[in-house]
Amino acid sequence: MTKQQKPATRTRKTRARRKTAPSALRQVTELDPNGVEVTHHRTVDTLRLMLDAGVITSAMHAAARDFQAAFTIACFDNMPKVNPMLMARSPVAAHHVVDLSDTQIAARERVARALDALGGHGSPAGSCVWHVVGMQSSIREWATRRGWGGRPVRRESAQGILVAALGVLTKHYGIRDNRQRQCA
Repeated sequence: MTKQQKPATRTRKTRARRKTAPSALRQVTELDPNGVEVTHHRTVDTLRLMLDAGVITSAMHAAARDFQAAFTIACFDNMPKVNPMLMARSPVAAHHVVDLSDTQIAARERVARALDALGGHGSPAGSCVWHVVGMQSSIREWATRRGWGGRPVRRESAQGILVAALGVLTKHYGIRDNRQRQCA
């Protein structure tokens, strides 16, 4: 009987987890390039889940949101491929830096400084923050598809890389645990 009771217990635990997860799920409706309405049934806010689970502090969450805002203002979120070496200002006209506003250029410089603080775009922390926080990929997606240097990373290690990177971003932005900025 003990063997029969254990699977039932596992099933109950799995169901309990599924009941708590819907707060992270929502529907997002948008238009595709052809003008057809498309509904995405699942959007997971990785940072909010980590904050709610106590994996990251509110200061780390604030630093991630600051990076995410600069990333969006810099227009990196809608670019298919970005050369990190040409992020701030590019002498080549093909990159259309001339079309960017001063606010967008300043945001690109903020993103570049933050990535430098993380060890550059090629470092594990820089790559993880770029894809998970900036591009809003899931940790699992970054770990399996991209990883660090094109090599897959275990999911647990990827979460540790993100937590460490957010700690560095918190220090870089000068955010304290109670969301107050320090004067530099």
